[in-house]
Amino acid sequence: MRIISWNVNGLRACAKKGFLDFLATSKADVVCLQEVRAFENQLPAEVREPAGWHAAFSPAERPGYSGVAIYSRERPSKIETILGVDEYDIEGRLIIAHFGRMAVASVYFPKGSGKDRDNSRVPYKLGFYKKLFARVEALKKRGPVFVTGDYNTAHEAIDLARPKTNTKSSGFLPEERAELTRWLDAGWVDTFRRQHPDEEGHYTWWRQFGGARENNVGWRIDYVLASASGAKRVEDAFIWPEVTGSDHCPVGVDIR
Repeated sequence: MRIISWNVNGLRACAKKGFLDFLATSKADVVCLQEVRAFENQLPAEVREPAGWHAAFSPAERPGYSGVAIYSRERPSKIETILGVDEYDIEGRLIIAHFGRMAVASVYFPKGSGKDRDNSRVPYKLGFYKKLFARVEALKKRGPVFVTGDYNTAHEAIDLARPKTNTKSSGFLPEERAELTRWLDAGWVDTFRRQHPDEEGHYTWWRQFGGARENNVGWRIDYVLASASGAKRVEDAFIWPEVTGSDHCPVGVDIR
């Protein structure tokens, strides 16, 4: 079984750049999307309901903002889209698909920078992390859990090209990194880093100017975190930087 996660930076735009071809050739069983940035009825029919796939969406209330989705070959036994906190739920940041005892979450974690880039949204971001953590901790008591998505945090210096110049930037602040550490200390496994513990240069997001992607000046902020029982099933974890169509690239795992 292959699970893929991709921040598509606008599904309508990504669809014009080959998203359906990617869906058809990815050999994925579950595809988790972030930053869909569209209501379901705004999507072309072939994107909203592609042949051979079940699709579920969780949009933000605000048009053209945030939003997540999950496409799956098998129909989920249950779909969840809320944490029960209005300030998070209105932003369309979570969807969880259940397949029997296994759960797969597609999550678009908030940025902490704020509209004035003053890191004013860091408390909101950390609050979302903590609320989601409580939810997925409960889920892992039932079976394997995979929390995929754009975490908007690079965990260690190895996870971004220029750590020294970003120590005061949201996405690499000590308190954001500490929150990710808390997840790992609780038994969640960074599936890619476990497989590639010391390898540098693996990134999932690049700025859209200054030749960042061409020069691989990026950040690894997209993850598949697995519960302990989920991690035991992971046979491979990967990043696909060659896939274009967004300022992020897909990440994923193959599981037994």
